[in-house]
Amino acid sequence: VLLQACGGGLVQAGNSLTLSCAVSGRSLSGYSMGWFRQAPGKEREFIAAIDWDVGNVHYSRSAEGRFTIARNYAQRTVYLRANSLKAEDTAVYYCAADQVPSGTMSQLRDRLKTWGQGTQVTVSS
Repeated sequence: VLLQACGGGLVQAGNSLTLSCAVSGRSLSGYSMGWFRQAPGKEREFIAAIDWDVGNVHYSRSAEGRFTIARNYAQRTVYLRANSLKAEDTAVYYCAADQVPSGTMSQLRDRLKTWGQGTQVTVSS
C-alpha cells in the first residue's frame, strides 16, 4: 500500500481546507486509514481514523466537531475536512494505513506500517 497526501497550503484563520490521501497498491479490505499531524517541536498527533470496509470513524477529542474524515471507496481516497481553522492547526498532516481497528490507530501511532509523505498546512491569523 502506498499513500499520497495532498491538499495542504496557506489558509487564513477561520477558513476551511480539505486534504486528500490517495491509496495505491493492494486491496484495502481489513485496513483502517488515519490522519495525524505534527507541528514543529511537537509529537505526531492523532486526528481521525476510518475503517475502510464499513466506514466507522473515530476522532480525537480536540478534532471532534471541526474535522471530518471520509473515504471514497471507488476512488480509493481518504479525505480530511478541516473547518474553522486556527493558527494552532498549523502542522504537517500525514495519512496512515494499517490492518488495525480504526479505534486503535491513535494508540498504535508509532507502530503503524504505512505513512504518506505529509502535506504542510499553514494557518495565518
